[in-house]
Amino acid sequence: MDSKRTSEGDAFAQFSIAVLRLAGHLQVAGDILAKPAGQTSARWQVLAAADHAPMSVADAARALGLARQGVQRIADLLESEGLIAYRDNPAHQRAKLMELTAAGRAALADIQGRQAIWANSNGAAFGEARLREATAVIAEVLAALGS
Repeated sequence: MDSKRTSEGDAFAQFSIAVLRLAGHLQVAGDILAKPAGQTSARWQVLAAADHAPMSVADAARALGLARQGVQRIADLLESEGLIAYRDNPAHQRAKLMELTAAGRAALADIQGRQAIWANSNGAAFGEARLREATAVIAEVLAALGS
């Protein structure tokens, strides 16, 4: 078995490491943006998923690429704090749909306001064309890896 990487393999390995490092930085930035609203990056993701459309915890987990159990734990915390409510799901008797409450919408809007300023600043620094090209490559890799 040949264990030497090709130049393409080296490029993919470097790409993978860069994406993982970026994910870590984005997690920290998300936590910073969400903290004034009393939230974390993970909680923000679940709030945003519930705002996108009424969806079950399992649907949100799939959309976010996270484990259902982790999303369930966060959703239950958000529900106990009055930020989301569970409602009946006509498509599935046991899998309730998450829905933002007024307090949840307010918390999400608070975070989204800070995120817009942050995103606009970073978007201007890197340029729309470059960012869209990078996004396309990442989406292509995700599709190829089955995510």
